[in-house]
Amino acid sequence: MAENFPGWHGTTIIGVRKGGRVVIAGDGQVSLGDTVIKGTARKVRRLKPGGHEVIAGFAGSTADAFALLERLEAKLEATPGQLQRAAVELAKDWRTDKYLQKLEAMLIVSDGRDLYVVTGAGDVLEPEHEVAAIGSGGNYALAAARGLYEHMDDAEAIARRAMEIASDICVYTNGNLTIETLEAAA
Repeated sequence: MAENFPGWHGTTIIGVRKGGRVVIAGDGQVSLGDTVIKGTARKVRRLKPGGHEVIAGFAGSTADAFALLERLEAKLEATPGQLQRAAVELAKDWRTDKYLQKLEAMLIVSDGRDLYVVTGAGDVLEPEHEVAAIGSGGNYALAAARGLYEHMDDAEAIARRAMEIASDICVYTNGNLTIETLEAAA
């Protein structure tokens, strides 16, 4: 699921769930047209609303993504420990609120157990094959990770290698990674 936002490119985010943990990794490139604006952006964040840790990666407009992360955090505070409910509530708001509808971003979120892609179309998608990816190089990273999944045991190693492959193919993706990991709650 790559985003198609006019003008802005330069993000690849991947989430991998395996072996009782979830890893979300993102590259650091932000481009405007054919120009790299920044190579060290941090597009994967750790949130701790109400003491429950969640990791989130975003693709699209940075300002829009921060607005969505703030709203997700508020939803998580209102529904502590219920990532799915918070994500669905965010997606509902995103789809129905005229201001939010204009936001150009996508999110991958996880609490260490569940992994979701949240879109502006009102979708909350759980990946079928334990891997989700968004952004300009998302399809490359997704294909790579799915190919590596049965041959590697470590979620972080899968995410790192998939991002390396995506950065070799996608001119809007670099190898400067931010990686966050959560263990599944017992």
